[in-house]
Amino acid sequence: MQPDFLQRYRTILIVAGCIAAAGLGLLYLLAEPSSGLYPRCSFKMLTGLSCPGCGSQRAVHAMLAGDFRAAFAYNALFMLELPLLALLAITNLAGNRLPRLRRFLGARFFILTILATIIIWTIVRNIFDV
Repeated sequence: MQPDFLQRYRTILIVAGCIAAAGLGLLYLLAEPSSGLYPRCSFKMLTGLSCPGCGSQRAVHAMLAGDFRAAFAYNALFMLELPLLALLAITNLAGNRLPRLRRFLGARFFILTILATIIIWTIVRNIFDV
């Protein structure tokens, strides 16, 4: 019973990834970030400060256009964490084949380090207008 569930789960993840990729492609083709179709950051609207994710939509748009320098300028932390997100997806899809990596990524120290990085990035980007 367990392997069947895992196979379905992996299939759902793959299908969801393909749908997300197609959606990002359509978004890139149909809408510029300045068009007003992208949602605005409610944190920035309420406080006037940038949240850790501010600029991520423009960064994705720039990446899809192949302009990685602009994407990095929009949100450097997002760009630096993309490989980490890919690694998390790989370990999730690999199941129990990568136990040491799975333990490392799930370790309290690693999670707290990521959280501290996000908090420090938020402070730095608002102080230095990054």
